[in-house]
Amino acid sequence: MRRTVPEGHGPVRYGPPLPDQGLPVLAELRAVLADAAGHAHAEPSGGGPALLDAACGYWTRRGLAADRDRVVAAPGAPALLLALTGALGGDVMVPRPCAAWWAPQVRLLGRSVFHVPTPAECGGLPDPYALLETVRRVRAEGGDPRLLVISVADDPTATVAPPEVVHETVEAAVGEGLHVVSDETWRDTLHRPHDTVLLSPAEMLPGEVTVLTDLAGAFLPQGWPAAVARFPDTDEGLRLRARVLDVLTVLGARVAEPVAAAAAYALGEPDAVTERLTAAVRLHARVALAAHGAVIGSGALARPPQAGRHLYVDLGPLSSALTALGVGDAQELEDFLTARLGMPAPGGHRFGDDLEALRVRLETGALLGTTDEERAECLSSPSPLELPQVQRALTLLGSAFDDLRDDAQRWEPPR
Repeated sequence: MRRTVPEGHGPVRYGPPLPDQGLPVLAELRAVLADAAGHAHAEPSGGGPALLDAACGYWTRRGLAADRDRVVAAPGAPALLLALTGALGGDVMVPRPCAAWWAPQVRLLGRSVFHVPTPAECGGLPDPYALLETVRRVRAEGGDPRLLVISVADDPTATVAPPEVVHETVEAAVGEGLHVVSDETWRDTLHRPHDTVLLSPAEMLPGEVTVLTDLAGAFLPQGWPAAVARFPDTDEGLRLRARVLDVLTVLGARVAEPVAAAAAYALGEPDAVTERLTAAVRLHARVALAAHGAVIGSGALARPPQAGRHLYVDLGPLSSALTALGVGDAQELEDFLTARLGMPAPGGHRFGDDLEALRVRLETGALLGTTDEERAECLSSPSPLELPQVQRALTLLGSAFDDLRDDAQRWEPPR
């Protein structure tokens, strides 16, 4: 029986966390954290000078010049988005699907979230025409949209938005008076960085875009929460930063000094960090491509992953087999695949998709083995897909989807 109130089965309003790296922590980062562990205090609200300077250098190397008085740090991107939403006021527009943590931050403040369909070629940002239509409809119904949140390198779809789509969407948003927040958590995890063009909206319209980055995307473990935001170099950007600092101060949302030291070290991008990041991205790209092949071969649908440590799978074509197994919505699909695969398989409803849509996000980190030794072996191996632990995981994934394909063919009605 299909549930009509999904909140009655699991915490569907919240989570899941960002896809985990699934790798041992870099030794140099552990050393920095250990050296700073004697400092029991937190950073000042908004971050200390060393962390802010490191963030400025990070963005400047990516063509986004930044000064310390235009940057803020917080213990994770959710705290930053909560502060931004509180500072800007009004309702929030997001793409469908979108990162699982965006909407709860907005709803916590009692604001409305409006999901807008994405274009065919990518996720992470709304179709520009659908955005204009939705903004005007919301205003006609008494709403007050003021903020658009997008991600040009996306969770959950693992796609990278083409520059022309970014241009059209951001120009449409700014034309309607929306401030744009660009979540660039995954920008440093492009699977083919030399063949993929990533355009930050802040490069287009720097006076209208705030950029935020959660360091758990590329640089730090999830358990070391740290994120940074870069504000427009305008008077309004300065006022927005001041209001965000007020909110963070009220929340007591400060980065612990040891984590801030590790974050500053990572954002400085020394050789040890860049070499690890390059190796980790290469590993996850290979595993994601293999996983993509496995699910596509079964008849399921998924865009080819271009960034991150995940892929987003639509099992709609296998719905007949799933229905026969008692799986009729995304929550039931999440339960079924999590048990079948022994790995997280959060349903698309957690990312703003319809409960009835049979979609899940799969993580590549869960396919690297079950111990630090196995995962470290994956990182150092020239042929990680041939390692026993990876082969076992990919075989299990492939067989689970192949079984669904075979069942779907048996249950397919005669023509």
